[in-house]
Amino acid sequence: MPKRNVLIARYAADLREKCGIEPDMDLLTEVTIAVGPAIYHSETAIVSAETQGELAKIKNNFLIRKLGLPDGPELMEAIDAAIETYGRSEPQKYRAVLYYMLVREFGKESLYA
Repeated sequence: MPKRNVLIARYAADLREKCGIEPDMDLLTEVTIAVGPAIYHSETAIVSAETQGELAKIKNNFLIRKLGLPDGPELMEAIDAAIETYGRSEPQKYRAVLYYMLVREFGKESLYA
């Protein structure tokens, strides 16, 4: 099985088991593909939820630039809510899983169709 498929299966398991979300596998696959090569590197595949710089990058590079959302406090609130859903104490928060939850939160699924 290709490594990307293994990772997608892992992300789907996290969504089900840690987040209580039944994933749309087509959307999860497309979001994972869009994350790009970052999913293959341990430093970039995992989000450091306690690092404000990392959260600012998610807000600016993903929510504003990629999803086209206007800047506002609701962006950081959504990131915080996704982290809370994933579990603050969960040491490995996969970038693709957080991005998937944010895409769903803001109703931007059509960008990945």
